[in-house]
Amino acid sequence: MLGFAKKLFGSSNDRKVKDFMSRVQKINALEDKFAAFSDDELRMMTQTFRDRLEAGETLDKILNEAFAVVREAAKRTLGQRHYDVQLAGGMILHEGGISEMRTGEGKTLVATAPVYLNALEGKGVHVITVNDYLARRDAEQMGRIYRFLGMEVGVIVNGLSSGQRQAAYGADITYGTNNEFGFDYLRDNLVYDRAEMVQRPHHYAIVDEVDSILIDEARTPLIISGPTEDRSDFYRIVDVLVKELIQDKATFDLDEKQKQSLLTEEGSERIEEMLIAGGHLAEDTTGLYDAANITLVHHVNQALRANTLYARDKDYIIKGGEVVLIDEFTGRMMTGRRLSEGLHQAIEAKEGVQIQPENQTLASVTIQNYFRLYTKLSGMTGTAATEAQEFMDIYKMDVMEVPTNRPVLRIDHDDEVFRTEAEKLNAICAQIADCHVRGQPILVGTVSIEKSETLSKMLDTYEHKTEVSRTLKPEFAGKDKEAAKVGDAAYDIKWRTEFKGIPHSVLNARQHEQEAYIVADAGLPGVVTIATNMAGRGTDIQLGGNLEMRLQRWSQEQRNMAVEVTPAMHEAKEAEFKAEIAVAREQALAAGGLFVLGTERHESRRIDNQLRGRTGRQGDPGVSKFFLSCQDDLLRIFAGDRLDAIMRNFGVAEGEAISHPWLNRAVETAQKRVEARNYDIRKNLLKYDDVVNDQRKAIFEQRQEFMDSTDLSDMVTEFRQDVISDLVERFMPPKAYAEQWDIDSLKDRVQNILGLDLPLHDWAAEEGVSNEEVEERIQAAADARAAERLELIGADQTRGIERQFLMQQIDMSWREHLVHLDHLRGVIGLRGYGQRDPLQEYKTEAFNLFEGLLHELRQNVTRWLMTVEFRFAPPPELEMPEFQEIHLNPGTGENEMLNPASQNPEGQFTGDDRSRLPVELLPVGWERTSRNADCPCGSGRKFKHCHGALI
Repeated sequence: MLGFAKKLFGSSNDRKVKDFMSRVQKINALEDKFAAFSDDELRMMTQTFRDRLEAGETLDKILNEAFAVVREAAKRTLGQRHYDVQLAGGMILHEGGISEMRTGEGKTLVATAPVYLNALEGKGVHVITVNDYLARRDAEQMGRIYRFLGMEVGVIVNGLSSGQRQAAYGADITYGTNNEFGFDYLRDNLVYDRAEMVQRPHHYAIVDEVDSILIDEARTPLIISGPTEDRSDFYRIVDVLVKELIQDKATFDLDEKQKQSLLTEEGSERIEEMLIAGGHLAEDTTGLYDAANITLVHHVNQALRANTLYARDKDYIIKGGEVVLIDEFTGRMMTGRRLSEGLHQAIEAKEGVQIQPENQTLASVTIQNYFRLYTKLSGMTGTAATEAQEFMDIYKMDVMEVPTNRPVLRIDHDDEVFRTEAEKLNAICAQIADCHVRGQPILVGTVSIEKSETLSKMLDTYEHKTEVSRTLKPEFAGKDKEAAKVGDAAYDIKWRTEFKGIPHSVLNARQHEQEAYIVADAGLPGVVTIATNMAGRGTDIQLGGNLEMRLQRWSQEQRNMAVEVTPAMHEAKEAEFKAEIAVAREQALAAGGLFVLGTERHESRRIDNQLRGRTGRQGDPGVSKFFLSCQDDLLRIFAGDRLDAIMRNFGVAEGEAISHPWLNRAVETAQKRVEARNYDIRKNLLKYDDVVNDQRKAIFEQRQEFMDSTDLSDMVTEFRQDVISDLVERFMPPKAYAEQWDIDSLKDRVQNILGLDLPLHDWAAEEGVSNEEVEERIQAAADARAAERLELIGADQTRGIERQFLMQQIDMSWREHLVHLDHLRGVIGLRGYGQRDPLQEYKTEAFNLFEGLLHELRQNVTRWLMTVEFRFAPPPELEMPEFQEIHLNPGTGENEMLNPASQNPEGQFTGDDRSRLPVELLPVGWERTSRNADCPCGSGRKFKHCHGALI
């Protein structure tokens, strides 16, 4: 009945898309109107829209016109016109949903319309990409539309200075990666001056490859950390012992499904003996599991995980003597990302590279909680429907499938399953050779660097033979059955060795820099491309070749040869390339379009679908097929033995494969299990982080309040009063008798925290004195001491000291709190054995720890401000020549007025250069200049970017 209703009325997705398409017709009706506008008139529409918004109109009211303006601007700047389905996808993004559009439908262009529309409010729009290359490329290409319409475009990539980041975030539209945005948010909450913050409030974001960023990468939080003590020798010692231990597989249990590796009872006993023999256990302990050795146990477990769960060239590579992690979903290097809790150091010890010091968490946030900061969040991808429920549960985003601009002609074959890895690889090589000979471009997807390089080596030596003729010998003429029995001996067969070794390109983390060019050539006739995952590559595989990339490469070659490219040369080369591409495209189409070959099923169906989606774009023909074996990780873990037994029972010969829709469904079921497990991991991570998130927001808001305030004396006074009240309540309880008061402890605490030696015993001995009266006397004495110190130090300096110390103290307390929460998170699961909910227990304990943090913060601030001694020394005087105009270059120490050539043309000074000039050379009094004030030298730069860079 439900299926009949769906056929009759359409699904909810179909009805929504139909509504959007009806609105697209209204946008189309405006096309001729704006086509008649001059460039200046079209550009003036931006100010017109802004004026209308200020007058009270809504974005929805001006949507049709804004979209029509963007379409016209795209035609004039890029030579591209938005398809109707692209405008529909843009409306979904504007409404805060996820637009699922197949690969090749032009998602990058889709985003321009909602980005422009929402940027009109002037609050900033962020476009999130999966890597720096795409951020730069999209900011440049799509930025041509925005700049044409009078908007500013910024891009956030690795290596920018604070000033450059501020400028990029201040633009109307900002492109960048999720990591850069997330880490900038964390860094903003570590600075001590609001002027050093780079981000504005989070208004609207569009996430490209939304499933990759908000789902795949959401299993691990973003963490900013600082180094702790160096323990390199310790890691190496543990690694040597663990490597020796795991030679015997009875010493550990490896669970690949859950990605866990644990010592068995025998393993625990063996490692304990080895540690005792080496003298590595703490003194006065009887065994490995004594409380004093808990850190040692932790590092043994991390070394075990490093040696059994993490594989080189799959999970990480060694580059420049460093362990660089590999993103399992995109195959890219994650430079700068490190595993926490000593696991990264354990891998470094395993590989024998330099071990970097462990880090302490300074600030952290999950991907989920960062992106939930945005008032409106949307995304686009080719594969989101499988995770629609998670997007709704966590981000409140609805997934909508947008129909393709042209019908999809791709043929998706059933998977072929072989018994062994070797049989599968031979069949893959044969398929690749067949495509190569016929001139059909083929894209081969692998799941790891190691497997892509194994296949590459096989192709280098693969010998392909092509049969030229097969003639029946005369004596067998007319004897078909007899000839069939004899087989090849009944024929005259001539073979021609076509080639040895198949030329191909390999795209993985090692070839990261060349990825755009490799992908751009993947549609040429007969070209073989091996790629480790294809998520978010951002460059279309176009049959016959990519004109834009070929022109870009040619222009670069000319520049390398110092040849000046004239417009005429460029135009001639463009015409030449177009002609070549048209011929090559016809050849590729005749061979069947792009052939996508998957060498293994990924844990996630979305990754497989992303690979498949690379072929059959914009109505082109295409073919996709996956080759599997019973030894593949997914099948081996979930159904390898059972499937291998079935193939044996059915008598499947060596080299033969079985293929059936039922097998496809079985593989899909296994993938769903893995996806469900990963969802549970992400959901669990988020549940625990939600507990911390409220505390994080409270701390970050408090820091910003400190930064914005010039006078925090009221808060300092409130802290002092709260501390005194707590002390009196603790040692002189309200309902206790006078003889039960602990006056000795109270006196010690008042002396320690307030620096006051008060006659508390005498006060307590007075007849009828109450604890409230004692508290008032202590408060009065503390207020008097604070007033004395204020007069001694001076009001202005006191306010500055209070503000600076409050900032430092709240940061120190928060860092310690994060460490405590990490430790709590690691052991709270044990509460489950006592029939208590670990999450509820974590909430309770985290709340108690946070209350303790606030209590410690009040005490520490009060103790420091009431007891620390201040000594001020006059700055050393600097003898200066009379009447000499001076502007010292902070980088060189030279007087720029005498030697203007020594000035840095960019006005930038590196940390290394700054150290060359001693602080003593600053003129008297300059070091007291505010960091954000103009430099006294008259350079026009801020003090912190000029002479203030020295102090």
